[in-house]
Amino acid sequence: MLVTLAVATWAAFRLSPWPSVLLIRWTFDRGAAETSAALQKHLPASVSERRGLAYDPRDPEALLDVYYPPKGQRGAQRPTTVVWMHGGGFVSGRRNDVANYLHVLAARGFVVVNVDYRIAPGATWPTPARQLNAALAYLQAHADELDIDATRIVLAGDSACAQIAAEVANLTTSPAHARRMGIVPAVKPTQLVGTLLFCGPYDAALVDWDSAFAGFMRTVLWSYFGEKDFMADPRVETFSVLHHVTPSFPPSFISAGNADPLEPHSRALAASLGAQGVKVDALFFPDDYVDALPHEYQFNLDNEAGQHAMDRSVAFLQGLGRGADPRH
Repeated sequence: MLVTLAVATWAAFRLSPWPSVLLIRWTFDRGAAETSAALQKHLPASVSERRGLAYDPRDPEALLDVYYPPKGQRGAQRPTTVVWMHGGGFVSGRRNDVANYLHVLAARGFVVVNVDYRIAPGATWPTPARQLNAALAYLQAHADELDIDATRIVLAGDSACAQIAAEVANLTTSPAHARRMGIVPAVKPTQLVGTLLFCGPYDAALVDWDSAFAGFMRTVLWSYFGEKDFMADPRVETFSVLHHVTPSFPPSFISAGNADPLEPHSRALAASLGAQGVKVDALFFPDDYVDALPHEYQFNLDNEAGQHAMDRSVAFLQGLGRGADPRH
């Protein structure tokens, strides 16, 4: 009986990503709950919100929230709109996981939109990019109703959704990449004034397939592409967005912790954008930085590095300016 169970378990993990995905979701859900609870003490009292707005009525999971800064910080013009998608390895997470952090960001003077999307294995690449593009279309169509500035949008994301935000930024500003992905951009390149990208995977070839982290990446990319041999799938080359960026990519803030196994991806994207002449504000840390900063370090506002990342993000957003193309 035990041998049969062991064989069945082995087969389940070999034949489908689902068993491993369920373990990842359980682990990530626990971590997200702990992170959210730790941010509770930092929550501002003066941020208002609109929750559960359907950006695609055909999809019950296509919901977003909008967080508004205190009225005293809004000024005569509407603030920059930061559109953020949560991480979760493409296979887990929900918008509530990052809600507390985004409230803190909104309190620093920005309208922040928190976008939910469908996850793998139920939804495969490039579904989340299509959904983020649909969310942009909704925000543009309802800008006055929502009291947001749809002419000044910053795409933002953490972990898996840093990659998705980078994809959508690239297809918005590069007609060739839009054709490559088969997505018609919902907004004009001039409406996209920046990106905030934390801890993302931007090139499948940069994964160390001999590392302890490789098992996780095999599971999530198998799930995301629907193919166990995903590296043989030509779509993976398009997914590896750092190979396709152009000089039209918007100014970007890019960061990752020194103990993050995805940190080489962030460094490579920053270098690739810099080589294209794109303005990049990169926040990285020495290899011997203590205490070592893990994946998603920025969500910890109880330490100096997390606070610094928030301050640098805010300074980057404030520095985008109004009235001139920030690309030049």
